[in-house]
Amino acid sequence: MKRLWLFLAGLLGCQNQSEPGRKYVRSGDRYLMVLREGDDAFAHLRKLAIQEKIRGATFDGFGFGHAKFGYFDQQKKSYDEREVRDVELASLRGSIGWQDGAPSLHAHAVATDRGFAAHGGHLLGLQVGEGSLELEITLHDLQLYRVRDEALGANVLELPR
Repeated sequence: MKRLWLFLAGLLGCQNQSEPGRKYVRSGDRYLMVLREGDDAFAHLRKLAIQEKIRGATFDGFGFGHAKFGYFDQQKKSYDEREVRDVELASLRGSIGWQDGAPSLHAHAVATDRGFAAHGGHLLGLQVGEGSLELEITLHDLQLYRVRDEALGANVLELPR
């Protein structure tokens, strides 16, 4: 059965997922990334952006993890942070741009705990929990950049001219 799967994967242009360290595969204008327990989702997205020379992208995902959320306090110009562990991400949406020569991520998510209470907002960090995290990264033809908006006290996506 495994040989049949590998043969079919080869016909479809998929990479062998049994390669050590392989976390993603390209399909057309998208990447599918599957992360496992302990993986740092943001680190893997940044690594993908660098390795694959992604100019700009959006991503969606769902799975299990330990999330660090932030609510941006306009008065302080900083995030009030809250970490929630062992949650199920019902929705995760973000973008990949560039700032100061490095990938810059912006993401928001909604996650529920065992009691079905929802937590959400700006996602500052995400470690995959027990289970997995599935991400679909959609490429854009445009180079995306983030710039510092001093009036807001935050980094914002700048639309290409």
